[in-house]
Amino acid sequence: MDPREVRTVQDAKRIIEERDIKHVKVGLFDIDGVMRGKYMSRKKFFSSLEDGFAFCDVVLGWDSNDQLYENVDIKFTGWHTGYPDAPVRIIPESCREIPFEPDTLLFLCEFEQEAAKLCPRNLLGRILERASGLGFEVSAAFEYEFFMFNETPDSVREKGYQNLTPITPGFFGYSMLRNSVHAELYHDLLNFCEEMDMPIEGLHTETGPGVLEAALYVDAAREAADKAALFKTFVKAWAQRREMMATFMAKWSNDYPGQSGHIHMSLNYQDGSGSAFHDPTQPMNMSKIQRHFVAGQQQLMPELTAMIAQTVNSYSRMIPGFWAPTDATWACENRTTALRVIPGSAKSQRVEFRLGSADANPYIALAASLAAGLYGIENELEPGDRVEGNAYALKHPEHLALPLNLNEAAEVLRGSEAARQLFGDAFVEHYASTREWEFNEFRKHITDWEMQRYFEII
Repeated sequence: MDPREVRTVQDAKRIIEERDIKHVKVGLFDIDGVMRGKYMSRKKFFSSLEDGFAFCDVVLGWDSNDQLYENVDIKFTGWHTGYPDAPVRIIPESCREIPFEPDTLLFLCEFEQEAAKLCPRNLLGRILERASGLGFEVSAAFEYEFFMFNETPDSVREKGYQNLTPITPGFFGYSMLRNSVHAELYHDLLNFCEEMDMPIEGLHTETGPGVLEAALYVDAAREAADKAALFKTFVKAWAQRREMMATFMAKWSNDYPGQSGHIHMSLNYQDGSGSAFHDPTQPMNMSKIQRHFVAGQQQLMPELTAMIAQTVNSYSRMIPGFWAPTDATWACENRTTALRVIPGSAKSQRVEFRLGSADANPYIALAASLAAGLYGIENELEPGDRVEGNAYALKHPEHLALPLNLNEAAEVLRGSEAARQLFGDAFVEHYASTREWEFNEFRKHITDWEMQRYFEII
């Protein structure tokens, strides 16, 4: 049985039995998009398929460095609750092979009951239910830029994360030279991603030493987010098994552009009547539905920035001229704006959400950008003026300005009535608090820039 054929609990049991697999790998994604999981015996796995299993809720109560959230308003879990277990369900249809673990299979999971209110995958599921209630099916595709280094987890620590060696030097965007010299590496990655059912549609070098861009195939939105989250996790594992490292930081160097995590989205009608975005009678083939969708994304982008630019480092990327937006702007086929309408056929008409960086949690970023678009449809919003030319060189209305740092973005999110309506009070309060924690952790540390700028002269 092929893992792609698994759809039900019985299918999952059947493939385990057919392959005589003794242990199964299960995992879920936390607030920061870090995959947490474990190996499970066949007997325990079969029981968990039927009844679910328990997972310590600390994974919703600590940061990406396993530090407990303290001195912020986290109600769901903490020392005050004793960090109990929370119920988790296994998702049979997420079954995958792991090429370097031939005698096991991987299954994704998600939290249930009260923990579901904070679970990133469940959050996206609720927004997809909202889309379905409006009569839409959602398609999405993620594309990621990531830097590759001839380093190991030990070597980067020995170097203090300084003077790292990329896998290739120089600025070689779209380079046929680089991908020919290193063809075996490229083919290895392409094949690996095919085998893990997270296939790459396009792979090329970007501008900067050792940087690649991978565009994942379009899929139904939930499956697209699954594949994006798995891609980030397992590309890092793939690289480290080859004595290399991949980073999805938003910006790791002052000298090079940041790393994006753009999301392409489109809506189709559930009744089978085709694209909700495509209208060949209108300019840019842009239907009324797509116009409202873009308007919602534009209007709510400043309020939801914390869900899309999720780390302190994310805001280092959002500066003029570095291929990342600084205002909630839109245009047609313009890569200087936050929203890029891409006209085409009924099959290809879409919008590219360009604010996201590679460090974002795919489930939360897609939930935020999709929910904003649906909000625009529900309220029949109209977008602002379309940008012509270089968005960085123009002055935009004040209400379109994006927050300048993570703390400001968290405050705006906490105060957003639209966010509370779309995602629920529990998620907004919890998530905003986690972002405030992240910013406060950053404030405890002195940067190299501060030392170089102030140590002697001030």
